[in-house]
Order: sequence, then structure tokens, then C-alpha cells
Amino acid sequence: MPRDDSRPGAGHPTWWRAPLVATLLGLPFLVAEYRWFASQDGPGAFGGVLYWATGLLALAWLLPHRRPARTPRMLSAGAGLGCALLPGLMAMLLMGAAAASH
Repeated sequence: MPRDDSRPGAGHPTWWRAPLVATLLGLPFLVAEYRWFASQDGPGAFGGVLYWATGLLALAWLLPHRRPARTPRMLSAGAGLGCALLPGLMAMLLMGAAAASH
């Protein structure tokens, strides 16, 4: 008997794609940034961004696996990835600006 995925409470078969891609791309950056900030006496100003990134990636995994939760799951995964990449991108931008000023 075929599954009827059009039901309002039906599970979404590919619910895991957005959280998986965001986690695979963002987790190495989160670990590297946390280790770097920990070696510099704590995360400092970027601590909130690291915690938000971790929380948003976890939320993307914990949201219900139904089709109506697809948009919040994708937004949470994307925002978590953005927060994970923010400190590294900011550092690269500042290094590029410093190198260009010489």
C-alpha cells in the first residue's frame, strides 16, 4: 500500500537534508573557532555567535519531521550555518583590509 504523504501530519521523506548539509559545512568551522577562541582566554565578543550557531543547528535537527516544518527547518539550518561562518569570514575580511592598506 503506497504512503499518502499529502496528509497534514505526514512525515517529510527528505527532512534531514538541510540540517545535514548545514551541519557538515558548519561543524568544522564551529569546532575550529571554539578551539581558537578558547586558546585566547574565551570567545569574547563572538561567543554569542558561536552559541547561536550551535543552537540553530540543533533546532534544525529537532524540529518535527513534517512537511509544514520544512521552511523553519531550512531557515534554522541556513541561519546556523551563517552564524558558524561569520567569525571566520569577518577575520578574513579584516585581514584582507589590513593587507590592502599597505
